[in-house]
Amino acid sequence: MRTVQLRRYSITRGELDAFAAWWAATMPALRERAGFTVDFAYAIAERSEFVWAVSVPGARDRFEQLEREWIASPERAAAFIGLVERVERQVIAFAEDVLPTSPPAPPRKVDR
Repeated sequence: MRTVQLRRYSITRGELDAFAAWWAATMPALRERAGFTVDFAYAIAERSEFVWAVSVPGARDRFEQLEREWIASPERAAAFIGLVERVERQVIAFAEDVLPTSPPAPPRKVDR
């Protein structure tokens, strides 16, 4: 079992490239040192959005505990010192996988 949090940010117009560059150089390593896995990150230029997912093995209460520790950490605080605020809106929610854990078997060939 994994707990996944999906994070969607609306970024100030014209700032998406700068935000994505800062994020890629900073957040994955810091989050991983804090016990998280960064599952993916995508920039959507046409909408000036940045979407990413972060997860931990285990239940939601484990994620929430690590998140509290992360928010209070000096490493997180240091990452944001002097950073220009580029996130105008955030949508953050826990997500559940809807795909089966293994792909379905391919169709069998039937000889006639």
